[in-house]
Amino acid sequence: MSPRDTAAAPPARPLVAAGWMLGAIASFGAMAIAGRELSAELDTFEIMAYRSAIGFPIITAMLLATHGVAGMRTSQPGAHATRNVIHFAAQNFWFFGIATIPLAQLVAIEFTSPIWIALLAPLLLGERMTRAGMIAAALGFAGVLIVTRPGLAPLGPGHAAALAAAIGFAITNIWTKRLSRREGTLNILFWMTLSQMLMGIACALPGGIALPSWGLSPWVLFVGICGLTAHFSLARALFAAPATVVAPMEFMRLPVIAMAAALIYGEALELAVFAGAALILAGNLVNLRGARR
Repeated sequence: MSPRDTAAAPPARPLVAAGWMLGAIASFGAMAIAGRELSAELDTFEIMAYRSAIGFPIITAMLLATHGVAGMRTSQPGAHATRNVIHFAAQNFWFFGIATIPLAQLVAIEFTSPIWIALLAPLLLGERMTRAGMIAAALGFAGVLIVTRPGLAPLGPGHAAALAAAIGFAITNIWTKRLSRREGTLNILFWMTLSQMLMGIACALPGGIALPSWGLSPWVLFVGICGLTAHFSLARALFAAPATVVAPMEFMRLPVIAMAAALIYGEALELAVFAGAALILAGNLVNLRGARR
């Protein structure tokens, strides 16, 4: 059995959590912009290969420093494989969405992930479907309809990719919950970066792995490092305060990325996106309140 984090959680510190969430929001936003920039020269498989190749040695060094070689062992190789294949697919859908639809729409649709967890957990974890979960799903579905406006605005593969990414992230989180019963956080990240690096290389090799131009090279480093700092900051925020406090803070990512996309790419600030996101946020809050009860 691999080492686990067993320290008791300290008293809630909302201001500390808010500070870590600012770091997570900045990291997620920087990763989205880096992915958009890299998509001009690299496909999603190449972006994933580079991202994991940068993250893997960092995670390996942290794991060896804290747990030694024993920290790499796992008693659940099948669960790791399932989780990482699903996450690899979801992350590729996410990078495809970044390149093809407005960033604010992508982020709004991505926020349905907790609602998909509420719907899928009874099937994959044997948890009971609650009334709060059903209300959250209905609100989330209505929010996605407002964001995408089928019939009023053109829908494309990017919207389908964003929804597939949200569902994939939800399933990934469910499998992470199963893994965390026996595995530590660094162990899970170690096998994730290793497997996704190998999958990215394998999928990109048939067409040849392109080298980014000198001007885009810093974005390669950005996408690798920000992927780690985003999840690390989010984990630290959850350690400092309950999920019911942290989760609503993450929705600040929408106005931040919407403003960044408007300034950098000239994307319009659409009221429908914010209205739909508000419904999705309401659904998540209903679900979180039900879970707290």
